[in-house]
Amino acid sequence: MRLTLSGLLLLWPVLAGAHSLFDGVVDPARWPVWLAALAWMLSWLAYALGSWRQAPRGQASSGSAWLFHGAMLLGALALFGPLDAWAERSTAWHMVQHMVLIIGVAPLLVLARPLPAWRAAVGPALDGLWRRLHQLSRRPTACALLHALAIWGWHAPGPYLAAVHDPLWHVLEHASFLFTGWLFWWSVLRPGHREVLPAALALVFTVTHTGLLGALLTFAPAPLYAAESADLWDQQLAGLVMWIPGGVVYLFAALWAASRWLQSMERAGAARQGAPLPHRLAGR
Repeated sequence: MRLTLSGLLLLWPVLAGAHSLFDGVVDPARWPVWLAALAWMLSWLAYALGSWRQAPRGQASSGSAWLFHGAMLLGALALFGPLDAWAERSTAWHMVQHMVLIIGVAPLLVLARPLPAWRAAVGPALDGLWRRLHQLSRRPTACALLHALAIWGWHAPGPYLAAVHDPLWHVLEHASFLFTGWLFWWSVLRPGHREVLPAALALVFTVTHTGLLGALLTFAPAPLYAAESADLWDQQLAGLVMWIPGGVVYLFAALWAASRWLQSMERAGAARQGAPLPHRLAGR
């Protein structure tokens, strides 16, 4: 609870002066952004309440709490802080915002495991939703395809420009990145025994198609999101942001998933031969 209150206190000056929330005046057209900020803060407080209720039973984890609060603070800075204002004027900064959500906030939320704390806060009312999401997370290929659809769909010129100019589409864009990114990383970072290989393949697929999109933005002969040729360098920089940092994260995750698959295959081979794995390794 203290971590949550500290995070909200650190965040308040950013939210109070955020371009995305007020822009100097109270603009009713920005109600989707206000609603998103309220939902973000309520989910943060719900986690704190659930963690407090879990603490007497010894179910709270300080490591998970730090990961969760770090993810929420990072997401709030990206969505409602100065980065959001820069993203409206620059394709490169817009891509930085997207990558912070997709390869920063989303995997941190997966590693933080917030669902038990949220359930402790809201009770069993959402158990049906949690079960469906868990079932979907057991399908890495489906989650990767859903995430790819969100990435490619929102980076098409029409949806991209709609998100830049309309607050509602802007919020929906970021919500889709966070939701599909969370499902994707859930499926590949916490796969079941049978999903280890599909998780590695889903990561390879993701690093390939995001690299392709980054290359498309980098080497396009004309701006895709503006009429002025002067904006071409900004688009090329945006492509590099997706291509290089995103590719590095996905590639390391794919190597980690592949190593898990090899270890599972070795354990399965040892079990079939009836010999404990440590003895087999010691005899090599």
